Amino acid sequence: MVNNVEPVDPREMQALQRYLQEFGQQVEIYSQQLQLIDEGRMEATAAIETLKSVGASAEEEVVLLQLGGGASVRAKIIEPHKVLLNIGSDVVVERSNPEAIGYLQDRITEMEASGKKVAETIDRIRTQMNEIARRIEAGYQQAQSAGPQFGQG
Repeated sequence: MVNNVEPVDPREMQALQRYLQEFGQQVEIYSQQLQLIDEGRMEATAAIETLKSVGASAEEEVVLLQLGGGASVRAKIIEPHKVLLNIGSDVVVERSNPEAIGYLQDRITEMEASGKKVAETIDRIRTQMNEIARRIEAGYQQAQSAGPQFGQG
């Protein structure tokens, strides 16, 4: 019986396995980045809701201030209409409550756009991974179908 199937190159199969592993690592990194973006978006949304309620309340309202590590204190807000914003690189600016809300809304919009780009990148990489996996599977099937004929004669 004549077999027109070319033998599978083991080096190509190893390279494909390596690419598949590297793409998997890239997907993991991008997924972590997407998670950080989502967390930042949720934090900004919560800050906006808090600023809206604080801005609408009377002066010197008592609020629960989280310190980190599960510790909180009750604190009075002396100037609810003035907000300190960290705008990056450890730069903090003072803004009015409505300006701070606008800034945070703009940040949310930016984070959503970044999240969309990261999700699209993940989808592209997964598409490439699926194609590589199909090529690997085809190579293994080819090797199995051709395997019993090698070494016999």
